[in-house]
Parts: sequence; structure tokens; C-alpha cells
Amino acid sequence: MKILVTGSAGFIGFHTVKKLLEMGFEVVGLDNINDYYSPSLKYARLNEAGIIQENIKWYYPTQSVKNPKYRFVRMNLEDKQQLFSLFQSERFDYVINLAAQAGVRYSIENPDVYTQSNVIGFHYILEACRNFPPKHLVHASSSSVYGTNAKIPFSEDDKVDTPVSLYAATKKSNELMAHTYSHLYNIPITCLRFFTVYGPWGRPDMAPMLFAKAITQGKPIKVFNNGEMERDFTFVEDIANGVIKTMLTKFSDDQLYRVLNIGNGSPVNLLDFIKSMEKYLKQDAMREYLPMQAGDVKRTWADQTLFHSTVGYKPAVSIDEGVKVFVDWYQKFYKKKKVLHHY
Repeated sequence: MKILVTGSAGFIGFHTVKKLLEMGFEVVGLDNINDYYSPSLKYARLNEAGIIQENIKWYYPTQSVKNPKYRFVRMNLEDKQQLFSLFQSERFDYVINLAAQAGVRYSIENPDVYTQSNVIGFHYILEACRNFPPKHLVHASSSSVYGTNAKIPFSEDDKVDTPVSLYAATKKSNELMAHTYSHLYNIPITCLRFFTVYGPWGRPDMAPMLFAKAITQGKPIKVFNNGEMERDFTFVEDIANGVIKTMLTKFSDDQLYRVLNIGNGSPVNLLDFIKSMEKYLKQDAMREYLPMQAGDVKRTWADQTLFHSTVGYKPAVSIDEGVKVFVDWYQKFYKKKKVLHHY
């Protein structure tokens, strides 16, 4: 079976491709390698999978030197003609769409990028799936769609029409678009609402990376809402496993569209997460307490009931285990690359 993974140079995409290849699938990765954060980290992820930076060209597949079943294409989702040509020539069995412009706070500063990538780009993914239908399209949504929802834990049937960032609004619009295409063209689609993913190879703008950088440099970490924050931190390998399990899960004949939460199902106070990082970094953090930022929410917590009953998978990595693995990777990777903190 042949699988397209968009956003394959990204954090979750990298881990998903790795798992798929370990399972013996043929994989085509797609990413535009933009400069939202340092492309050097994206190229390092690709290099781990055998995709050599010097060999990458726009629109032409690059063969992995480590795995004959992996090829990579540099492309924007908005490149409609090239995207359609790729779908037509490859005839994918499954599509996992993880490509998107990420970052809640960045969406306030650069709204145009989110409309282009997250709305127009996803529209072209749907159009490509309509013309060259896969067995299943799995799309990355986000827990941010719950916005100011006060009910805890967050359930898939909760009202989600009060987003507090443009990023969240684009993710909610994706779910609506996906429902429409599934209904009109009988495309099996699952939208997964990810909850606070962390782990090795994470984005530099994510809290664990920011915390590790500040702590190791002896600089204060920014703690928003004076530490009164809770997050349903979910280890990235649990997410990758959940994505693949979802991809392979069959649909009932009367339901070709679904939305599922995927999280750890156990919220952690931000200060407790920081304490775990201090433990494994063997260094105390200096804290700068700040008010809540625009577009942020106080708490996230995934109700996993529907995901467990539908997919039959439960995330298993505890915060303590996950933070240890992350810190081990962080210290080894940046020391090895001699670019510690230069991201």
C-alpha cells in the first residue's frame, strides 16, 4: 500500500513517516520546507529518513538513501497543478494530511499565511482526493477548535463555534470542508483533534523546546497566566501510532466522516510539567510569570471515549517517560549538531 504524508518534514509528520516505514508501507512525503522556523531542523529530520538536502528539488521525488520505500517531494499544497499531477501518477491508497501553518500566536501576527496554507491548501487536498480517491483521508485538526469551551473534558459533540485564534478558525473550517466533501463525494475522512503534542524533534516554538532552551541557558522561562494552565500533553509517538491506527480503521457504511479527539486524556498543570523538565535537565528554571496571552486557553483535556471505541488505541506514554525521552534527545541532538540554542 502506498501512503502520502503531507508535512513529512514537520514534527508529527517525521514520526508518522518513521512508523509507517517500520511497518513496511511505501511512503511518499510532501513538504514545502518553509522558514516559519529554521529549515535546518526540517532538513535534519529528513536526513534521518535518508532524504539528503542536496538532492531535494521542487516537484521532483527524491529517493531515500536509507529506505527504498520512501520518496520525498518538495511542494506547496497550494501548487494545485503539481499536487494533482502527483495524485494522478502515484494513485495513493491512503492520504495523511499533516501539512499546515502551525502556531496559535503566530496566526495573530501573520494571518495571510494561514488562509493560504490551511484553507486553500486543504481545499486542494480535498479536490485531489475527489479526483483520485484514496481509501481514507486522515486530516490533522486541533484541540484549539474548542476555544473558550468551559465543559471538561472536551468531547467531540461539544459546541466549537467560538475559536479564539485564526489558527483555530482555519482548523474548524477544515472540518466543515471535509464533511462537505465526504458527504458529496463519498470520501472516507477522519479529522483528528490533536492535544498538545510534545517529544523529540519538536518545533522550536513549542513550550518544551522553549523551556529546555531557556533552562539550559540560565534564562527565565515565560510562564503565562501565572502558571494557572493545564494541558493534555500527548507524546508524539502515541500520536503517530494513533494516526496510523486511525488510517487503518474501517468505516461503517452509513458513516464516512468522523471527528475524533486524540490526546493523553490526563491534563497536567504547566508548573508540574516544568518540574519534570527540571528533574531531567538537572537544572532549576527561572520563571517569569506573565498574564494570559491573546488566543490562548487556560485548559485542554481530551475525552478519549470515542477514539478508544472507534480506533481501539490508547496513548500509553506517561509525562515522566515522555519528558525524559525528550530531554535525552534534546541534549544529544543539539550537542551533536553543534548548534545548541541556535534555532
